[in-house]
Amino acid sequence: MSVDPKLAAQSSTPDEDLRRRLDVARAGGDKRYHDRLKEQNKLFVRERLDRIMDPGWSFEDGLLARHVDGNLPADAVVTVVGHIGGRPVCVIANDMTVKAGTWGYRTFQKITAMQELAGKTKSALLYLIDSAGARIDEQRMSYAGRKAWGNIFYNQIQLSGVVPQVCVLLGPSPAGTAYQPALCDVCIMVEGNATAYIGSPRMSEMATGEKVTMEEMGGAEMHNRVSGLGDFLCANEEEALAVAKQYLSYFPGHWSEKPPLQQARPPAPGRSIAEIVPASQRVAFNIVDLIKALVDDGSWLEVKKLWARELVTGYARLGGRPVGILANQSRHKGGVLFPDSSDKAARFIWTCNAFNVPLLFLQDIPGFMVGSQVERAGIIRHGAKMLFAVAEARVPRIAVLVRKAYGGGYLAMSGSPMNPDAVLALPTAKPALMGPESAINAIYLNKINELPEEERAGFIEQKRREYEEDIDVYEVASDFSIEAVIPSDELRDELIRRYEVYSRKDVPPPNRRNGVIPV
Repeated sequence: MSVDPKLAAQSSTPDEDLRRRLDVARAGGDKRYHDRLKEQNKLFVRERLDRIMDPGWSFEDGLLARHVDGNLPADAVVTVVGHIGGRPVCVIANDMTVKAGTWGYRTFQKITAMQELAGKTKSALLYLIDSAGARIDEQRMSYAGRKAWGNIFYNQIQLSGVVPQVCVLLGPSPAGTAYQPALCDVCIMVEGNATAYIGSPRMSEMATGEKVTMEEMGGAEMHNRVSGLGDFLCANEEEALAVAKQYLSYFPGHWSEKPPLQQARPPAPGRSIAEIVPASQRVAFNIVDLIKALVDDGSWLEVKKLWARELVTGYARLGGRPVGILANQSRHKGGVLFPDSSDKAARFIWTCNAFNVPLLFLQDIPGFMVGSQVERAGIIRHGAKMLFAVAEARVPRIAVLVRKAYGGGYLAMSGSPMNPDAVLALPTAKPALMGPESAINAIYLNKINELPEEERAGFIEQKRREYEEDIDVYEVASDFSIEAVIPSDELRDELIRRYEVYSRKDVPPPNRRNGVIPV
């Protein structure tokens, strides 16, 4: 509960006076606001920090901000330096019990100071966001000048790719402040409480006449399934904080460092890769089963699981080494690449490349989607963005041809012409310019049209079988178009050995200010 600082000063010694003031600041806002958090199944900001950080914070800055001029404990934001998993992290956490976690001028000063400290000390940045936005009554000093709220976003952009920036969205992040989670590397959202939107439902109704709920406008599930802003949808705060902790474990504190290695663990017991991957190209299977059969037990963390599900992305460890994995999911839309999945891939690749996380591509790819609808949605632009990210990556990069490896999709999934460190293949691989259906239609369309109706299906099936037999991974290997064909039960060990070698390379980026990225 808040206490008048003047009353806190009535103590027998200066140290006792100070401790009383510090206790008041740490307690946050009035009891009724703490009670409201409990009603919403939310933790107090300092409880959140206790859950995610190693015991014994290093230090806290600005605890007494607004202690004298306003009685707003810490000015609604807690900024601390500590450790998570034994590694230093700078943390910026809103306090919803103080003026709804809103940003004032002192809030802005504390946030930007901690951002700058993270850059100087090569420490990851964790944002625990739960804020009603910027304070309108403090806009004169906080909005338009060179030292203003917008510096928070400016700093995020300057730090992008320099230190990991992780957002755990535990409550609202409205209007302009919504760009804070969007500018982080990853956004972990709590179902039912997290929201992000430029205009509230009330504002939308005033401007456009549209009537929507808060969840429809900017809720966690919408952002994880529809907009793509969310990377993880968590049932509660404990789960969200645990995900953030696991996510950080794959990354170094700074772009100039290597990702941390851990003790290797064998994969979880279960079916072998040979049992998981169907020999028939027409039979869909769950590519995540293959991933779990490859990687260290318990290390798989899928990113954007609910969005653009035809492409699976996530982090894992191979022999204790962090890797970023992209894999085509034949169970969803056949694993074909769409505009959203191309964007999903590009952002994931850029994140891994920024922080020296090796990349593994598991190809079962029919290609990019075709048709007027996706052309109007910009499949060429979005696909070019994915190609750009793949070719730009300088981290160790291996592609494994699992089954289909067709056309432009083969290139986008780091095929040989995109200059990966290696392209490996399982004996089930089928690399080709296009799939049997498209090839037969392209080659024999006139012949098919000339045949009687009752003979067409048989002719197409015969030519399909002939075409499939001609797609031979061993011919591709014989031409040295790929590095090796690997028995499925040896793939894990082969990847571990190759990443150990490739991790010693140093490939500088092109000498330029920046590439012109397709939008």
